[in-house]
Amino acid sequence: MTGIPFTCNLDCGGGCPLLAIVKDGKVSKVIDNPAGGEYIKGCVRGYQSHRIQNAPDRLTKPLIRTGPRGSGEFKEVTWKEALDLVAEKLSEVKEKHGNEAILNLGGSGAIMSVLHNTKRLANRFLHLFGGATGRWLGYSSAANMFTLPYLLGTVQAGFDPASLKHSNLIILWGSNVVDNRFGSATESWIRDAKRRGVKVITIDPRATNTVKTLGDQWIKVLPGTDTALMMAVLNVLIKEDLVDRAYIEKYVYGFKELENHILGLDDGVDKTPEWAEKVCGTPSETIMQLALEYGNAKPTCLITGLAIQRVIGGEEAVRMAVSLQAATGNIGVEGGSSGGYFSNMLPSMKVGAIDTMPNPVKATVPTYEWADAIIQGKKGGYPVDIKFVYVLGTNYLNQGSDIKKNKEAFEKADFSVAHERFMTATALHCDVVFPVSTSFERTDVMKGGGNFLLYSKQVVPKLDGVKHDYEILCQLAERLGIIEEFTEGKTEAEWIDQFIAESEIEDVEEFKEKGIYLGKEQERGAFTDFIEDPDKYPLDTPSGKIQLYSEEFAMKGASPIPTLRSIKPNTENPLRLVTPKSRYRTHSQNYNIKWFQEMDPQKLWINPVDAVERGIIDGERVLISSPQGKIRIEAFVTEDIMPGVVCLLEGAWPKYEDDIEVQGSANAVTSTRPTLPSHGSRTHTVYVQVKKA
Repeated sequence: MTGIPFTCNLDCGGGCPLLAIVKDGKVSKVIDNPAGGEYIKGCVRGYQSHRIQNAPDRLTKPLIRTGPRGSGEFKEVTWKEALDLVAEKLSEVKEKHGNEAILNLGGSGAIMSVLHNTKRLANRFLHLFGGATGRWLGYSSAANMFTLPYLLGTVQAGFDPASLKHSNLIILWGSNVVDNRFGSATESWIRDAKRRGVKVITIDPRATNTVKTLGDQWIKVLPGTDTALMMAVLNVLIKEDLVDRAYIEKYVYGFKELENHILGLDDGVDKTPEWAEKVCGTPSETIMQLALEYGNAKPTCLITGLAIQRVIGGEEAVRMAVSLQAATGNIGVEGGSSGGYFSNMLPSMKVGAIDTMPNPVKATVPTYEWADAIIQGKKGGYPVDIKFVYVLGTNYLNQGSDIKKNKEAFEKADFSVAHERFMTATALHCDVVFPVSTSFERTDVMKGGGNFLLYSKQVVPKLDGVKHDYEILCQLAERLGIIEEFTEGKTEAEWIDQFIAESEIEDVEEFKEKGIYLGKEQERGAFTDFIEDPDKYPLDTPSGKIQLYSEEFAMKGASPIPTLRSIKPNTENPLRLVTPKSRYRTHSQNYNIKWFQEMDPQKLWINPVDAVERGIIDGERVLISSPQGKIRIEAFVTEDIMPGVVCLLEGAWPKYEDDIEVQGSANAVTSTRPTLPSHGSRTHTVYVQVKKA
């Protein structure tokens, strides 16, 4: 079966080489590209992505709002009318309030590509227009990205999945690689390690598909308490003389201060397994066994997911994960890892990309608090008063915490515009909606989920009436007098050819035909040069070493060493809600497609212990409540979730009936209070009550 090289360009960290099969002018099937080899594979979202392309509810006409925001009342207009209006409103806000009054909500709808990249295109256009208020860090990995440089001097702290062939123990800590991908070869290489007899330990409050299909052992831990569990593991390693003292002496700064804290010499609290059991719900015997296995296996690859840092105190989990790998001598060694988030966290392969240009506006707001920034403005301590919201490639109203607050933010903005394929909750609250193309309808080069590049060829013509994001911005740029700066006189095809020419690819035609170019090195790991010669290749930290004690981090308002920072549930909201990703969605993408909904119906996971206590039976409608809102949804009573924890997958689109959300949109009950000092997401520190509806 022949096909056309293609890839999804979704924000899953995958970057998968695929082939699209066309029949009767439509995409009928998507399969793996055999040029990716034995290990680089796609997933169900990619294989079924033709359902998005062929969905009957694709937007194909520009829309202008005619009724109240969120009412769904729009009129179809010509492209000229919609573009003229947006250009007029952009010019108006610039003249009256300055460029800082424009909030750039360019997002992650398509971010793997070098040209049709929703984040980079939004930046380039708005920056050339005179700038816009930007955002710092993001929803996914703010605590990780904020914290790692204090420890390791960089966020480039990952490894290539093929290096797992050298590991003797793999620990997946809050890392659901089967569903969330984190590279298109990670799952394959872990399966390969299992076949070699390598033990895979999974640590998670729920039995994910990763736990069930990859794990040899499932260790349960309460959400937001991973730091305590890690501290207890280190406590055992120290007392059992399983830390690598020679490695610590040569490569680590500040271990003695951390050791004193772990042993309770500074605060009187010995961080033993018995201590941790009371905090994280993990039996002390299990913690002891984990620590002994960890300390006696080398190299150990500790793969942390982003879940552990999406909590209050998430920065501490990041610090402790690195501390564990440093204490055991597993950073910078073949088959080891840094303990930091790993996927795509190595220097990417050389290739050109559309330049985002400098932003003349210096004001920024934390991504997690964008709605607060709009609502409160300067009076609330934010640097600007937002008047105009430009949304490109994201569903912020749905994916941001506290949906009611997000609606209020869109209500307060004077004007908002969205580029969208479907009428999402965000598009529903915008003044203008531009219908845009899919990856099937455009040509691009993608940075893959590893050391390779992908060529994604246009598979089918664009639907009548839709445009590429790039096209839309070109036509706005022409109206605003910045077309020459925006395009530099190049067509889309000329941009792509230029970017490929800036890469190491020599046989361009072969690349375009095969759809993938593999870099020469496929087993890279961060910090190997530092381990080889720490004097010649010091880390970019004050000590030049792995910095476990950080005076600079303390200046941000935290402790210089990792400490346990968390908040506990209360009697009013005693259950810990986690909001992980669905195997069948990329965030909110795919939710509107019936096939994906049927494969993964939205339900609340609840343990039988908690269900019996509340008189809840499987399949019954329940009411989830928090200070932010209420959700009515069907219960799924299962042993696959810890007692005291409930789970509602994120990404469902919201629908309200009598002020109660009824489709299971998790952010109806989440909070915009961030974890500090990173101002990152805390969507796994959510406390709720669940009752029969």
